[in-house]
Amino acid sequence: MRIGVISDTHGLLRPEAVHALAGCAHVLHAGDVGDDEILEALRKIAPVTAIRGNVDRTGACGALPATQAVELAGKLFYLVHRREDLDLHPQAANIAAVIFGHTHQPEILWKDEVLYFNPGSAGPKRFRLPVTVGILECIDGNLLPKVETLPV
Repeated sequence: MRIGVISDTHGLLRPEAVHALAGCAHVLHAGDVGDDEILEALRKIAPVTAIRGNVDRTGACGALPATQAVELAGKLFYLVHRREDLDLHPQAANIAAVIFGHTHQPEILWKDEVLYFNPGSAGPKRFRLPVTVGILECIDGNLLPKVETLPV
């Protein structure tokens, strides 16, 4: 199973991000969506699980949950916008991966057999940070995360 992971779009869904997520069976959005239309566009690619971030205050984005768990490919994924707001112990909760955003910096970290995955920011370019999305491959029960830098 191929899962797209995106965060911090801040109202901008780049065509390069849509292209990178094409073929995914599911898309996870880790908050700061910024515009309801982004979720609609992502749903044209695959089913979407999304949470709100600190900029998502109104409309459909403001109504998104602050955290959410979803089971995909037999694995439990937990979405939270800021890793500091993690409100449970992932290993004890049998969570395979914590998906987060907010920092705009991609990160792949394994701790106590739990993946902590920040796909970085796919929205407006900030400072010298890359514009990125994440891809999670679930193969033979293993999670294989990667960050793709978009050619913008």
